[in-house]
Amino acid sequence: MAGASFWNPQIECMPRAEIQQLQLERLQAIVNRAYRNVAFYRQRFEQLGITPEDVQSTADLQRLPLTEKDDLRVGYPYGMFAVPLREVVRIHMSSGTTGHPTVVGYSANDLRHWTGLIARNLTAAGVTKDDVVQIFFGYGLFTAGFGYHYGTEALGASVIPVSHGDTRRQVEVMRDFRTTVVIGTPYHALSIATAVEEMGVDPNELSLRIGLFGGEPWDESVRTVIESRLFIRTFDVYGLAEIGGPGVSFECEQRAGLHIAEDQFLVEVVDPDTGQVLGPGERGELVFTTLNKEAFPLLRYRSGDLSSLNAEPCACGRTHARMSRVSQHTDGRIVVRGINIFPAQVEAALAGIPSLGREYQVILDRTTALERLEVHIELSADSPPDQMRRLIEIEELTKQRLQDTLGLAVEVKLVEPGSIPPGSARLQVRG
Repeated sequence: MAGASFWNPQIECMPRAEIQQLQLERLQAIVNRAYRNVAFYRQRFEQLGITPEDVQSTADLQRLPLTEKDDLRVGYPYGMFAVPLREVVRIHMSSGTTGHPTVVGYSANDLRHWTGLIARNLTAAGVTKDDVVQIFFGYGLFTAGFGYHYGTEALGASVIPVSHGDTRRQVEVMRDFRTTVVIGTPYHALSIATAVEEMGVDPNELSLRIGLFGGEPWDESVRTVIESRLFIRTFDVYGLAEIGGPGVSFECEQRAGLHIAEDQFLVEVVDPDTGQVLGPGERGELVFTTLNKEAFPLLRYRSGDLSSLNAEPCACGRTHARMSRVSQHTDGRIVVRGINIFPAQVEAALAGIPSLGREYQVILDRTTALERLEVHIELSADSPPDQMRRLIEIEELTKQRLQDTLGLAVEVKLVEPGSIPPGSARLQVRG
């Protein structure tokens, strides 16, 4: 614990028995809020024959219904809100490329809590008020940029909201403004590292010391590469837009798992197939219940992310449970630069394009520093292979449709009919 820094030590180092009591009190309050104010939960409770009064312990959480992402889409736009719209001061949402977007509302108190969680996250990584923080997470409807922006300001540090931008421009800002902390997706950090090298900038000339990265899975090998090329110490961060954005969990300087903000979230790990709750150390799907959200309370929300829990105290002094790093998802998606990509999105983009067959593969290539997204698509059996100009037009149309739908630059390769075996994995990751 020596040398450790805390944003809210009373909460972060609270004894386990007190954490569990606080969770129970907040769980009972949030269940009542959801039951009274959200028709979806009231109907589900009635279908199961339970009432909020049946929740007498955190173990009773297992009696409550699981909430799926599709439930949020059905509630579009305001059906899942638990407060009148006049009390909602911020709205974020997903892209909606697989149907209605998921819409998340925040009350003023929700934003205050979120800001505090980010300040807690930054402090755990060693960020102080003397730092200059450059954020290259996206702003707009995406939650991460805003979350880290306001958390950084609450900490008292200087924030540079570069957002998504040309990597060379990112390097120029780092150099000219003496950025000390960078925050964004890990693979964009690798792209920036490549730009540093291409521009002939010596990393020793930069003032960087800390990087906080999330929004997509990354492992120790990626950590090692980023640290060796940018000369920084890196930290994994985790969050879900549906339960409030980043700040849900984060690594401390021990980097021995991600501390979950258990005063704000009650976390379970369940078998993805059966929904059965698993024990400590068992790997399964993370399920979150928000404990303090006013505008958008969620009960037992299925994240689709695979992890395990460790409730042992950390050497840093924090007592909140830690989760292992997320490397897989249960719903078939891949994450590219913080953006979720589902097979249904690709299929929707390809629908109606002439001369294309039914088989395709999306390949995320991470074998080099600059990750590439490729889509291989079979031509239909009756497509005219000898008309080169027509094939080029089809390829350009397909590329544009995919980029418009996914929000990412895509490389398209048209292949001969029968080149992709039926039943092959639609989404693949290399490296």
